[in-house]
Amino acid sequence: MIAGRGARTDTDVLVIGAGLAGLAAARHLHRDGVDFLVLEAGDRVGGRVVTDVAGGFLLDRGFQVVNTAYPRLTALVDLSTLDMGWFRAGVLVRHGDRLERYAHPLRDPLGVPGTLASAARGIGTVADRIRLAAIIARYAALPPARLLREPETTAAEVMSGLSPAMLEGLVRPYLSGVLADPALGTSSHALAMIVRSFVHGRLGLPRTGVGAVPAAIAAPLPADRIRLRAPVERLLGTVAHTPSGPVRARAVLVATDPVTAARLLPELPLPGTHALTTVYHAAPEPPLDEATLVLDGDGARRPGGPSIANTIVVSNAVPAYAPPGRHLVATTVAAPDADHDAIRTELARVYGTATGDWEHLATVRIPHALPDAAPPLGRLRRPVALGDGRYVAGDHRDSPSAQGALAGGWRAAGTIIASEGRRARTPEARPDG
Repeated sequence: MIAGRGARTDTDVLVIGAGLAGLAAARHLHRDGVDFLVLEAGDRVGGRVVTDVAGGFLLDRGFQVVNTAYPRLTALVDLSTLDMGWFRAGVLVRHGDRLERYAHPLRDPLGVPGTLASAARGIGTVADRIRLAAIIARYAALPPARLLREPETTAAEVMSGLSPAMLEGLVRPYLSGVLADPALGTSSHALAMIVRSFVHGRLGLPRTGVGAVPAAIAAPLPADRIRLRAPVERLLGTVAHTPSGPVRARAVLVATDPVTAARLLPELPLPGTHALTTVYHAAPEPPLDEATLVLDGDGARRPGGPSIANTIVVSNAVPAYAPPGRHLVATTVAAPDADHDAIRTELARVYGTATGDWEHLATVRIPHALPDAAPPLGRLRRPVALGDGRYVAGDHRDSPSAQGALAGGWRAAGTIIASEGRRARTPEARPDG
């Protein structure tokens, strides 16, 4: 039994937020037979990992991917049940009058000779390609514990041996989309873990949109233990005040975005965050016949224009993202906003095709897409116990990724169980991942 605090309670553990961190925590608590209640301000579980439907198109809240190398994700969800569509490994980079392929050395070995040969014509040198491949291979080969024991620096320092052409034409655009950090100030430890997962994982999306992932995580939980449209206005001790009245608990886990967490937990420093904006266009014909991430290798040489981090024809991977006869293009910039007409103009150059008849569907602005992950992060696990029965979880307490959110929520629930006292397993508690 979770230890009491001398007052009537509505639940043992109150989880604020039904995003990835909150759902992972709830799964851990449910597995161990701990009474819990989740309060979610929105109308669906998932936080920003949700999918909207507009005119027959599936529009995720920003371009997102499912990575099969995220261990906590695959422990909680059987991805084979989600009818996944997959992206092609590697990237295409616009350089001058051509798109150059940068192949994934493990998943597309036949493309590697072309990758090296293209150095003579375009971005970077053969030495650049070899140096970057060595960094990636090292992250892929070494175990996480070993990588996290290494001296910590920044992503910019890790990549400092590359030529300006390679850095600006390939590395910075790619990492801007992954880290939401064009300055590359992210910790080398976070970089290592994220790159390692991208090397070992396969990337794709469910047929019904990325929102299927949190829905699958929540599916084993009792429906009456998740309350939607239940915002928490303030938190006093372990009492959450909502528009419908107070909710009392023996322990509270705040599993929200970092800005909301800092509002509810004033003792928690407000971390910096990075913004991402995704612009969705509908095209009558696909500008590319494959589901490959495209980078703008010439963007740094075009001052004044929008800096595209990446763009992809999502419906090439998952046709259900667009209605018949139309195609969905998602373009992401590492900025708090984007002009969709300017983006469309740049996409004509990037894809090498006319875009005048493309329809703007939506611009998704995510001002706090990822927490700042500047060093020192150490082993990427910041404390989750704040004292007096109050806990915090999210990717701002672990690595800035979906894996960080899931692992952080699971870890926080384990800390609560260990710290507050473990309740005996009830007959209703189900074995869980």
